[in-house]
Amino acid sequence: MNIIVAPDSFKGSLSAIDVANAMERGIILVFPDALVTKVPIGDGGEGTVEALVTATGGRLMYDEVMGPLGDNVKACWGILGDELTGVIEMAAASGLPLIPKEQRNPRLATTYGTGQLIKAALDQGLRKLIIGIGGSATNDGGVGMAKALGVKFLDASNQELPNGGAALKELARIDTSELDPRLIDTTLLVACDVDNPLCGIRGASTVYGPQKGATPGMVEELDQVLSHYASIAKETTGRDVADSAGAGAAGGLGAGLLFFTPSQLRPGVEIVLEATCFEEIVKRADLVITGEGCTDFQTAHGKAPVGVAKIAQKYKVPTVCISGGLGHGWEDVLQQGIGGLMSIVPEPMTLEECMRCADELVYAVTSRLCRLVKVGIGMSQTR
Repeated sequence: MNIIVAPDSFKGSLSAIDVANAMERGIILVFPDALVTKVPIGDGGEGTVEALVTATGGRLMYDEVMGPLGDNVKACWGILGDELTGVIEMAAASGLPLIPKEQRNPRLATTYGTGQLIKAALDQGLRKLIIGIGGSATNDGGVGMAKALGVKFLDASNQELPNGGAALKELARIDTSELDPRLIDTTLLVACDVDNPLCGIRGASTVYGPQKGATPGMVEELDQVLSHYASIAKETTGRDVADSAGAGAAGGLGAGLLFFTPSQLRPGVEIVLEATCFEEIVKRADLVITGEGCTDFQTAHGKAPVGVAKIAQKYKVPTVCISGGLGHGWEDVLQQGIGGLMSIVPEPMTLEECMRCADELVYAVTSRLCRLVKVGIGMSQTR
């Protein structure tokens, strides 16, 4: 039997690689002769770098860059096994977990470190980049990222603006004459799983600002300055992107990438599955087991397990999803190519217990799943 395990991470407890390893142990317990192919995946958020580097036999890189509030952080990124493609998680340089809750301030937070990671990848000679833009602490429209790549944001006195979204109130002119010329020949695939525009009631500031520490007053201020910035950026670059789907992702980093680089914003799981050559691998499979921390109504709208299932469905390979928990609307995924779901929770337990024991629970539920598969095989053979 040829079984593919292609899980996302279980956020806060297991990486995608850890989940895949636990699933493999559960399969071998029941089917000791099974060929298990592990393809840990992600959707552009936490764990995407590690998953892609592992799946392609690549390598991890580390660079010291500017963190979201100006301090230095050691950020991890990756080079895939083809030695041609770099993969970056903006959260590694500009993410919310890098700032203590009491210090979060989206007026001041910057994406400069993310731009430094892009530059580091270019310095390695890479001309294809995958950039995951989930989990940001920022609301600067990607201005910090663009600064790190050579763009100048100037006030009426021709002075460069300080970092942070609030400073854009004084923006008078944008100078792109020193933008890194290597970007022209670089393909940038941006893993983006939201469709918010840059401004307005569905914009970056209104929807995501509060979780980054924005008060109602800050939300209004930041929305106004991003609108001002978008107007000048459009005039400078000739690109009208503020209303594009995903422009508001990561505090407007989506817009910044569209304004100043030759980026394509696409669903993260599509990019990841392409990079791992999942479609070629799945053609030879008998069963796919995917998984994630929580399966609910959001999963049906393009999250990693559904992306896996849709490709498997093309080749009539059944897909089962193992989840840390099943939330409201989990039934929706049954219309998206997933044939069945199982929760790792075997009995009443607290969330803390479940997260602490996640490895053993994933192993156990996978073995239970395989025993059911074995029963099904037996039934088909007796008919």
